[in-house]
Amino acid sequence: MRSHGKIPYYISFGIILACAGLLFAQSTQDRTLFVNGKSFGTVAQIDGHSYVDIETLTQITGGTVTIEPNRILLTIIGSGSESNAAPPPQPPPPGLSRGFASAAISELAEMREWRGAIGTILTYNVPVVGTWPQDYRDHVNMDLSQVGLVAATSSDQNAFQLLRNEFGNLDEWADQVVSNRNSMNATNTVTPNALQNDQTLAKITDCGRFLNSMLVSGAFADNASCH
Repeated sequence: MRSHGKIPYYISFGIILACAGLLFAQSTQDRTLFVNGKSFGTVAQIDGHSYVDIETLTQITGGTVTIEPNRILLTIIGSGSESNAAPPPQPPPPGLSRGFASAAISELAEMREWRGAIGTILTYNVPVVGTWPQDYRDHVNMDLSQVGLVAATSSDQNAFQLLRNEFGNLDEWADQVVSNRNSMNATNTVTPNALQNDQTLAKITDCGRFLNSMLVSGAFADNASCH
């Protein structure tokens, strides 16, 4: 008879546990958390309040978390004093592009050839026959236009302006030499040291050397001889 009296007790205790479990299940409900369409784990709802795991929160904010014995430190990037931090320094402007530098160096070589051909008039007092001085000029000028088309950076543009200055100075000098020879002006054609004493030619030569060195370095620089 005593063993039969215990059955209702166990049944009652089991019913209580089942009801407690049912109530707990009704008080908590997990839902998947989406931020901008991306899943970031689950959100637990307990007694009408939503709870997110601290690790999930750091993933959403892109921050860091430090767990200590008596506190949890959450650092969110861009908050606090970091939001007032100075912006990162801007990268330096790009230098001379490789394609432009290569084309400009070739153009300088053509200018030197043109300068040397005109220089023979001063050195040997040769007559100007045909249109070869103008042919040189036209060829160099056409290739100079092609160099301008490949100028891709601000440094390229600045260097191209110096290259154009060199062409302009060389063109003016060459025209003067040819004009003097055609008019039989012996002052600038029969002097043995005409090339060595020609200040305009010296400036053109200095600019050409500077430009070649600058183009090889890959960094723009300026020089008074190219103005």
